[in-house]
Amino acid sequence: MELNSKTPPGPLANKWEKAKASYKLVNPSNKRKYDIIVVGAGLAGGAAAATLGELGYNVKCFVYHDSPRRAHSIAAQGGINAAKNYRNDGDSIYRLFYDTIKGGDYRAREANVYRLAELSVDIIDQAVAQGVPFAREYGGSLDNRSFGGVQVSRTFYARGQTGQQLLLGAFQALERQIALGSVKMYPRHEMLDLVVVDGHAKGIITRNLATGRVESHAADAVVLGTGGYANVFYLSTNAKASNTTAIWRAHRRGATFANPCYTQIHPTCIPQSGDFQSKLTLMSESLRNDGRIWVPKSKGDTRGPKQIPESERDYFLERKYPSFGNLAPRDIASRASKEVCDEGRGVGASGRGVYLDFADAISRLGRPTIEERYGNLFEMYHDITAEDPYEIPMRIYPAPHYTMGGLWVDYNLMSNVPGLYVIGEANFSDHGANRLGASALMQGLADGYFVLPVSIGDYLAGQFGKKVDAGRPEFAAATAEVQDRVSRLLGAKGTRTVDSFHRELGGIMWDYCGMERDAEGLRKARTMVRELREKYWREVKVLGEGEEPNQSLEKAGRVADFFELADLMCLDALQREESAGGHFRTEYQTADGEAQRDDDKFRYVAAWEFTGEKSEPRLHKEPLEYEEVKLATRSYK
Repeated sequence: MELNSKTPPGPLANKWEKAKASYKLVNPSNKRKYDIIVVGAGLAGGAAAATLGELGYNVKCFVYHDSPRRAHSIAAQGGINAAKNYRNDGDSIYRLFYDTIKGGDYRAREANVYRLAELSVDIIDQAVAQGVPFAREYGGSLDNRSFGGVQVSRTFYARGQTGQQLLLGAFQALERQIALGSVKMYPRHEMLDLVVVDGHAKGIITRNLATGRVESHAADAVVLGTGGYANVFYLSTNAKASNTTAIWRAHRRGATFANPCYTQIHPTCIPQSGDFQSKLTLMSESLRNDGRIWVPKSKGDTRGPKQIPESERDYFLERKYPSFGNLAPRDIASRASKEVCDEGRGVGASGRGVYLDFADAISRLGRPTIEERYGNLFEMYHDITAEDPYEIPMRIYPAPHYTMGGLWVDYNLMSNVPGLYVIGEANFSDHGANRLGASALMQGLADGYFVLPVSIGDYLAGQFGKKVDAGRPEFAAATAEVQDRVSRLLGAKGTRTVDSFHRELGGIMWDYCGMERDAEGLRKARTMVRELREKYWREVKVLGEGEEPNQSLEKAGRVADFFELADLMCLDALQREESAGGHFRTEYQTADGEAQRDDDKFRYVAAWEFTGEKSEPRLHKEPLEYEEVKLATRSYK
């Protein structure tokens, strides 16, 4: 299998225009003859479905929620990047491009990242036109703040609710198309398989979660905008229902899975409070604009934060990374926090926490200003911890958050399976080994509003007259496989709950494939994951039976896919014998504990091909070429 990125030739700044000029087009009267399935209706999926409907295509949009407004995109807090340079502080499209490439530790495809930076300015205009209530300065201009890994203010925000407000904008656009009849929504439907006909993606198999019925749906192309897979760790900042099933089922049908080991550990999460906690809560990275992170200088210091004088505090990010300070990138800040906690200087009952302190900012700016910037985040923290962050510092600790890996796609966002497009966090394309903050919303909306609706026409133009229907044998075969899998889960009749297995799997992954990895631990993890997976299929207890609403069965299928993904994540981390961004192999670090890349051996995208349940995946490599950026050791000091 040869991976062709289909990156247009020519100068970087001209590639997107060149690509658009070369795409085949579908004329407006023919667009209504094509059916497109979009799975997911968060920022990427919702924007794509609305825009495709606006263009005239017939869109079927599937979500396992009761409403698109339940998508995990709603949880994004701090902001969205765009190179508008409203602050006149030296920002530009090129600087956003460079910051993103550097932030990803030089493991992203240049052309995709530059296009993302280009489109960032259009996203803000789109959102403002939809009525998204971005924060504004006194004179009426949109306000900006800074996020980690950059030295300019380019992040647009709506208090700590940016994801929610952007999703409402996309949702309104989607609702308009639903009312016009160009988009048909399928709420409470979960994709359980991809249907491939003559090598092309031509439909999906779903389970109607309201009735339990398994259904077939055909289309001329399939778009997956189903988010990331951080819930493989069980405890993460993701919504509890977030899963990998859609992209994993597509992977088993031939779509290569790229860089699965690239997972982001977010430094600003409320620490775990007990062994039976079911999810973690994020505190926005935007808080690091005004909050200062510190721990006591001495080990085992149990005094309250107000009793520890300034001279006995270690503001370790400011000490280690003076140029960026508390806004060091997420992977670096997370490892630094873990390091001081491992030294015995962590705070809180568990010792797994550091302080995020706003005393200086409140003294300098006044409490009303801090309330205006972060009020709802402070309220959230207070509600969860019963502690007032205006009076005492927040306690934070790193947690699994975002996944940079995902299905491999080319420059046009199509996977190696023709007709299967993957957008937003579900693909691998834009962030390399570490995502900078406020770039997830940017990528989801760029893909959904501006890239996919243009690039998909190039494929569809060649599919005229090749329509298939759900009566074909490929649909029946896929349906039979789904039903067989359901029968196996229901027939296990074990004694252990799905959640108990998921929690154990998450513990293995956090311990051996989390913030730090090494070869011995990764080999051990693969053995443990495989043994636990075998036990899962024998001993899991799934309630209910047959075609009926069954949340226990829903969870069981998702966790079964997490087992297979976990094994691939460990394999990917094992073969990548370097440290890069969020992938930190302890054997490969500099003398001062920073990530040590090996550009000669590992400057490539690792794309894995599924070869069967009993076979090892096959590795394919897409070399990464850098025309504009000079490879350098990433430094934020």
